[in-house]
Amino acid sequence: MVPLSILDLVPVVQGSTPRDALHRSLDLAQHAERLGFRRYWVAEHHNMAGIASAATSVVIGYLAGGTTRIRVGAGGIMLPNHSPLQIAEQFGTLESLYPGRIDLGLGRAPGTDQLTLRAMRRDPRASDEFPEDVQELRAFLAPVREGQRIQAVPGGGLRVPLWILGSSLFGAQLAAHLGLPFAFASHFAPAALEDAVRVYRERFQPSEQLERPYVMVGANVIVAGSDDEGRRLFTTLQQAFTDLHRGTRGLQKPPIDDIDAYWTPTEKVAASSMLIHAFVGSAETVRAGLERFVALTQADEVMTVTSVFDHDARKRSYELLAGLPAF
Repeated sequence: MVPLSILDLVPVVQGSTPRDALHRSLDLAQHAERLGFRRYWVAEHHNMAGIASAATSVVIGYLAGGTTRIRVGAGGIMLPNHSPLQIAEQFGTLESLYPGRIDLGLGRAPGTDQLTLRAMRRDPRASDEFPEDVQELRAFLAPVREGQRIQAVPGGGLRVPLWILGSSLFGAQLAAHLGLPFAFASHFAPAALEDAVRVYRERFQPSEQLERPYVMVGANVIVAGSDDEGRRLFTTLQQAFTDLHRGTRGLQKPPIDDIDAYWTPTEKVAASSMLIHAFVGSAETVRAGLERFVALTQADEVMTVTSVFDHDARKRSYELLAGLPAF
């Protein structure tokens, strides 16, 4: 059986506030724990009105504090935005409070635009130092050495599990070289999926954290009572990717009856190419799609993203997903 997990962007839907979004995410995390999902991750984004997880470490603490068993973590922390010491301290604190339940996924993208990056006082070239920063962070979380003058307190010796996130061969190669688990962002950037997974497995070098390669792949999943209902719920995500193509941002929009009236043919091609790995419809339709996806990737785990406007429909989608036979 391939484990299923959840990536939550903590969406702020039209007619609601970030406070509402955060409360809904806790409710969903508790729901996911009851349903048996393996882990629940949130991601770092900045200056996005429709995403309330900018203070990622704080959100993780909120979710972990409201649950008891499910692993909670970052999918991910955009490490070039931070010093490795600060992230070691933050996640060392989380691991101290919620031992054995915290994951730290690391990405090298800024999670925002260049103007916002300047507002964060970050150097756009910081991503070039991502491999070194990962190694530095790893060292801060390792057991403290005799005479070590700079320590993460808490953090040193806690060995919070690290993941490398990526959508290209770069992330695959780095994860393989460092012997870390690799999570591929195929839920929005699927183009290099097969090549990246192959390279990661071929070049993997065992580490103290991981003896053999471990691949997680992202997928958009919406399970509903029928294919038609699922396709209608899916129009919320299709609108979001169309708006991304247009360079506009905003709150998450409700579903619509005719997506073709919303996007142009060119926008449809652009958005649909990013949503190739979206499995939408009845339980049987989604099960068949996920079976093909797992067969294609030989994934060890699937990280699901369910972007549905209505909170109850989103929870219901995860109920139906959790009830699918093993694939």
